Amino acid sequence: MVLNLVLVGVAYLTLLERKVLRYIQYRKSPNKVGVGGFLQPLRDAMKLLRKEILIVFKSNYFMYYISPSIILIVILLL
Repeated sequence: MVLNLVLVGVAYLTLLERKVLRYIQYRKSPNKVGVGGFLQPLRDAMKLLRKEILIVFKSNYFMYYISPSIILIVILLL
């Protein structure tokens, strides 16, 4: 629960950072998805998840897919 709140908070801080940089650089706003750009972090997450999937042959598939999660959990527990 807390981890989800932190991740959502980071996503919206990224949106805030984009808006500040837009103001500094006199660019158009990142309001491409949703009203005020509030759905932009969700769009960014979906874009990240749809990236190219790399399939490694002759490997342990379980360890190949679970090891990033294990590393993330260890880092968050430190």
